[in-house]
Amino acid sequence: MELRVLEYALVLAQEKNFSKAAEKLHIAQPSLSQQIKKLEQEVGIQLFERRPGDIELTYAGRRFIDQAAKILDHVEQLKKEMIDVAEMKKGQLIIGSLPITGSHLLPLALPLFQKQYPGIELVLIEETTSNLESLTAKGHTDISLLSLPILAPGVEGIPLLEEEILLAVPPSHPLAKQKQVNLVDFQNDSFILLKKGQGFRQIAEQLCQQAGFQPNVVFESTNIETIQSLVSTGMGVSFVPKMVARSNLSQGLAPVYLQIGNDPPTRTLVIGYKKGRYLSKAALAFIDVMKEVAKQLK
Repeated sequence: MELRVLEYALVLAQEKNFSKAAEKLHIAQPSLSQQIKKLEQEVGIQLFERRPGDIELTYAGRRFIDQAAKILDHVEQLKKEMIDVAEMKKGQLIIGSLPITGSHLLPLALPLFQKQYPGIELVLIEETTSNLESLTAKGHTDISLLSLPILAPGVEGIPLLEEEILLAVPPSHPLAKQKQVNLVDFQNDSFILLKKGQGFRQIAEQLCQQAGFQPNVVFESTNIETIQSLVSTGMGVSFVPKMVARSNLSQGLAPVYLQIGNDPPTRTLVIGYKKGRYLSKAALAFIDVMKEVAKQLK
């Protein structure tokens, strides 16, 4: 049984169509059909149920694909280890990131890493928290910038940074000149929050619940910068990580940022990776760079 045939079966299972799978694999459809037929003969059982227009996995097929994916993943990790032996002269590092985090941390970290290891290709994947955790658990990223808590099983995290969460209010807000505020005083305010699926949205809702109220959400966005622009116009209030607030203050943006209570809430950023996964030298080197950048932000 050849590894390329396992890959053929995996792609076919994903595409559920011989023509699409053959196109993705850059081989002729008859050749793919023949290889799959030989594979089924070799294992002695039907793996794919052929139907007009598409295919479906049989029970045996699902079991086979699960194991084949693990085998191919192990082979890929072995290849990465061998590349490391070549002293990182070439390679690829797939980095997952949350938009709210990556847009402020990665511009500081990526140039430093690229200068030290110019032969390493960096691939960035930006996703919502839930999607990024899932991709990380499946090993589709080498490392990912995540925030606690991590809900997806099979993901481990290396602590990176704990940062304060601030309340962003319009300059015209009655409490805008206060240095410190109690969140309960904003229970009647309109809130502008990130869309559901973002980890920071969950943090925002939990903070309001702990203060004893449900936020009146009048607008949702996937972009923290859009949210702050709307806050500055007086449309509502919102929560903002300190690193984002620091960046905006340096650019002269309008929202006023307030400390929440005597013991301000925080969020913890971690570098997540698939549990038990081999971390390449490139990944470890990038983690070191991220830790240095995090120190500068404290």
